[in-house]
Amino acid sequence: MFTKSFFIKKISQIISHLLFWSAVLAFFTYFFGVNSARFNDTFLFSLCLMPTTIATTYVSTYKLIPDYLITKQYWRFVLYSLYTLIVSVYLLMVSIFFSLIYISNFEYDAMNPATKNIIFISTAVYLVVIIVSAFKLLKLNLEQASKTKLLETKILDAQLKLKEQELNYLKMQIHPHFLFNTLNTMYGFALKKANETPDMILKLSNLLDYLLYQVEKPFVLLSEEIEHVNDYIALEKMRFNNTLKVQINISKTSEAITIAPMLLIPFIENSFKHGSIQKGTLKIDVQLTASLDHIHFRIKNSNSESTSTQHGIGLENIKKRLELLYPNKHELAIDDKTDTFEVELKLNTTGNA
Repeated sequence: MFTKSFFIKKISQIISHLLFWSAVLAFFTYFFGVNSARFNDTFLFSLCLMPTTIATTYVSTYKLIPDYLITKQYWRFVLYSLYTLIVSVYLLMVSIFFSLIYISNFEYDAMNPATKNIIFISTAVYLVVIIVSAFKLLKLNLEQASKTKLLETKILDAQLKLKEQELNYLKMQIHPHFLFNTLNTMYGFALKKANETPDMILKLSNLLDYLLYQVEKPFVLLSEEIEHVNDYIALEKMRFNNTLKVQINISKTSEAITIAPMLLIPFIENSFKHGSIQKGTLKIDVQLTASLDHIHFRIKNSNSESTSTQHGIGLENIKKRLELLYPNKHELAIDDKTDTFEVELKLNTTGNA
């Protein structure tokens, strides 16, 4: 549909083209008028060259370059350029004969000296064609670069959205898995009507608040993650009673250290779910050292051959989350031995907001 802006754009293009060719006509008149006092003859001759110049230029800029050169059909570009050159040279010869017949009345000596030399005339005409074609080629290259950049931006945006969707999907998997294990523990205490049940509900409430509200943030304070790790361990201690031995050693240099939410808890959860009681005790050892730039986390639990290689969906999800959240900024090592299972995570937290 033709709009007002469309007509304005077309009119401005027509005016700019008319101004440009008027400037070319003035250039030809001056160029061929050197050493000649007959301005009118020179102007008529220049005017005769304009159709050939305009046609050759438009064929080059609107057909040869965009249809064949830009699309890398080089042999067609060379072939059709040769055809264009032959036709344009023929038309230039016609212009010279016109100058001889109409302007000089077949008097060769009366012709403008500049209009007698076909090389001189061709140089002037093809100089204009080459300059305009060069600008057209530059414009097309800039447009192509702009389109490529825009396409790359769209691709990156699409990839980012896919990563966000995948990350949200992984979080949705973590939540039910985590809650299922915790509610099972609380169910057992409720059946026994244990006095610890209210405390368990309070800790679970804190964990639910963390899951529902804090987990949507890109980063949280490491101290918050540690607090909820302690809540989870406290819940599990109630379930395991005297069969659990947990050793926690945490060292951090600042309270401003941040980490992606729910990044450490799945490791803790995995140790409780798949760890094995050896000699009447499930042993879990948690080590954490952190600075503003690095986090080093290690967790080791007792293991047995029957539970070996059974890591659950938690570790698989956390691997994917690490790839999305800390690409090329993390190291995850899993050591699955006969009697122990150990996970070591190193994070480069530089740039966390």
